Amino acid sequence: MTTTNAAHGRAPDLLGQTVVLIGGSAGIGFETARRARAEGADVVLAARHPERLERAAHELGALRSAAFDATDVEQLDRFFAELPPFDHVLVTAGEPHYESLAEMDFARARAFLEQHLLLPLHVARSSVDKIRPGGSLLFMGGTGARRPGVGLTLGSAVTVGMPALVASLALEVKPVRVNLIAAGFVDTPLSASILGDQLDARRTELRDTLPIGRVVGPEDVAALAVHLMANTALTGATYDIDGGQQLLGPA
Repeated sequence: MTTTNAAHGRAPDLLGQTVVLIGGSAGIGFETARRARAEGADVVLAARHPERLERAAHELGALRSAAFDATDVEQLDRFFAELPPFDHVLVTAGEPHYESLAEMDFARARAFLEQHLLLPLHVARSSVDKIRPGGSLLFMGGTGARRPGVGLTLGSAVTVGMPALVASLALEVKPVRVNLIAAGFVDTPLSASILGDQLDARRTELRDTLPIGRVVGPEDVAALAVHLMANTALTGATYDIDGGQQLLGPA
C-alpha cells in the first residue's frame, strides 16, 4: 500500500493510524478509505448495507466492519465503545433533501435533520474519548444549497448551519480537531441514483462549464479528506471542493 509514497521519497501521511469511516462502503467514504490505506492507515468501515459493506471491507483489507444505521444512537454508541483507540472519523452518511413546502413529508424532513445536524453531535460525543492525540472528526456538507431556491428550504438551513456547528464543536472537543468538507456535485453512485437518465447530461454540462474542465470525483474529495486528517494545524473550518462551480453564478 505504501510503495508509491516510498518511490517519491516520503513517508505515508497516515502511517500507523486508524481511520473510522461511517458510510464507508461506497462513494466518497469508500474512496477515502482506499486513500487512507494507501497512506499507511488501517480502516474501520461502517455502513447500512451488509453485502456492500462486506465487499468493501474485503477489497480494502479493513481492520473490521459493522453494518448498522448510524442514526440509531444505541448502535452508534455500542460501535464506538467496542473499538480500540483510533485517530480519525469521517462521516459521509446522509442524503440530500429536495422538497417544496407544499410537498414536504415531515417524517423525511426530520430524518434529514437527524442525519445532517444531530448525527455529527452523536458521533462526536460517542467517539471523542477514543481519538488519539492529533486526531480528528471530519464531516461532509455541501455547497449547492447556499443559494436559496424552492425545494431547498431544509438543505439551505443545513448548508448554512453545518459550518457553525463544526466551528463550535472544534472548541468544545479540543484538542480533537473538527472540520467540514463542503462538496458541490461529485460523480458518485448516489448522484447517479438521484439524477437517473439525466446523469450524462449533467456530466457534460459540468465538463463544459467548470473552470477545472472536468467533473469532480470521489477520489478528489478523498484526497482532501486525507489531507485534513494529516495536517494537524487545521480545525474548525469548512473546505469547499466543487471545481469552481460557485464561481459560475446561479445554475
